[in-house]
Amino acid sequence: MQFRQQALAKLQSPEELDLPVRLARPQGWLALGVTVVVMAAASVWAVTGSVTSTVSAQAILTHGQGSYLLQSPVAGQVTAVLAKQGERLPANAPVLKVRTAQGDSVVRTVAAGRVTALAATIGQIIQTGTNVAAVEKAAHAFDPLYATVYVPAESAAAIPAHASVDLTVSSVPTQRYGVLRGHVKSVDRTAQSAQSIAAFLGDSQLGEQFTKKGRPVAVLVELDKASGTKSGYQWSSADGPPYKLDSMTLAGGSIRLADQRPVDWLLP
Repeated sequence: MQFRQQALAKLQSPEELDLPVRLARPQGWLALGVTVVVMAAASVWAVTGSVTSTVSAQAILTHGQGSYLLQSPVAGQVTAVLAKQGERLPANAPVLKVRTAQGDSVVRTVAAGRVTALAATIGQIIQTGTNVAAVEKAAHAFDPLYATVYVPAESAAAIPAHASVDLTVSSVPTQRYGVLRGHVKSVDRTAQSAQSIAAFLGDSQLGEQFTKKGRPVAVLVELDKASGTKSGYQWSSADGPPYKLDSMTLAGGSIRLADQRPVDWLLP
């Protein structure tokens, strides 16, 4: 109490009345100024700036029309395999010969394409409806490849038309050759089941793999062409890999979503 009274008495003395009162230190004014400038800059960026985001999902390289599972229309024993894996066949081409109770029967392709898998062997007993082959609907070797990216359904609505896509191809070393470039051609707004994916790709295991985390939406990606590369497509590196790409190759897709202003996150 004694020290407080002495301090008050000193301030009330006539000698102290003419001294200026210091309301803040210069360092305080500097800190305040910096804070105001930063807040103003942040406000301007929130209104005029943009933030880029992406959605990543599993993908596969295919031809645009997909594949189909060839099923045997008869029951019996396989006596001959008339096609080879990787062979391109026209529509109605013979694939298997099956001995039935009524005589020999031939299992034929439904549409022209390339045989990607043969599931039947000589001597095997098959039933009506048994899957005996997977055929990709690509009649010519020069048919262009596409990528199908299976995106979570909740992210599909945010994908803009012609959005750019980077594809990490499993058969291509990314650190050496980079990523494959493309852009969104179409977005299927209907969620895909394991059965519908298997029917399109001709592979039931892929149908299960792409639906492990729920039913996704199929995004068709057109690959950017480049005449100067061996693959015929554009890569983030100058030349890309020194070989062509095969269909039914797994990949990872990163799709660029529409840019957003930060202020939009604060608005309802």
